[in-house]
Amino acid sequence: MARTTDSDLGPHELRVLVAVADTGGFSAAAGALGLTQSAVSHSVRGSERKIGAVLFDRGRAGARPTPAGEKAVAYARRVLRLLDVLTSEARGAAGTGVAEGPLRIAAFRSAALHLLPPVLERLRARHPGIEPRVRIVREVGRGTAGEVADGKADIAIATLGGSVPLPPGLAANGLFEEPYAVVHPVGHAAPRSLPLVDWAENCGSYTRDWWAAQEWIPGATVEAEDDGAVLSLVSGGHGMAIMPALSLAGAPDSVTIADLGPRRPTRQVGYVTTSQLAGSTVVRAFVRELRAEPVGHLFSCRPVTGHG
Repeated sequence: MARTTDSDLGPHELRVLVAVADTGGFSAAAGALGLTQSAVSHSVRGSERKIGAVLFDRGRAGARPTPAGEKAVAYARRVLRLLDVLTSEARGAAGTGVAEGPLRIAAFRSAALHLLPPVLERLRARHPGIEPRVRIVREVGRGTAGEVADGKADIAIATLGGSVPLPPGLAANGLFEEPYAVVHPVGHAAPRSLPLVDWAENCGSYTRDWWAAQEWIPGATVEAEDDGAVLSLVSGGHGMAIMPALSLAGAPDSVTIADLGPRRPTRQVGYVTTSQLAGSTVVRAFVRELRAEPVGHLFSCRPVTGHG
């Protein structure tokens, strides 16, 4: 039988590391955990000694994780979550096998608005013991997948195949291809002559290659924080934009959506979780409902004109 060693970190030490990172200081972490500040400092020093690296930069402003600390805290969150899942899975196996407990979901804005609501409605109806908790995360850089890698989410709705590689230890599965379209103010005679309204987002290599080959697309005149702001600016007559279908669901009548043709760009939308959580009851229940959700209506919720 494997035995613990002096270099192993226990659950209490992991909780201290996470609390210091989340609260930004030893004193605040002590308050959150009901400990003294000296107990927190002692625990962190012990963890640093066991790992062999400084995990936090201490200063008057508090404590910030070092690169080694960021890694340690991310794994600490994931290990603590697995301990929670271990308990609920074992209870389920010993009893009725009913899925129950919290389910932390990260999703980008348009997925949270248009894809998740019916999925969560069915999930609650069929598994009332599951408690979904949704975080909306900008799909830029590490995006929603980064929330899973950092142990802040159990599963993420993410765009796959982007320029940022999937963090190690994660498993990704595709759900559907989301097409792009041109959106512009209603009644404009030459929408392609309008300035471009754009925002940062993760997209796949095919979309980037398509974009680079389109000589008619001007440089962005207006940069927005998210797709909701882009749609609002286009609706107000400030330009045109090229947007994915989920972002255009529920678009106002003041805009026209135009097809980009048979070679239009797409992005793959899927889900990301850890290999350990993929087999858990709560994640499997959510994935079943996610895969059962028809998405065609989201892509045809508004009449689409001919090529823009």
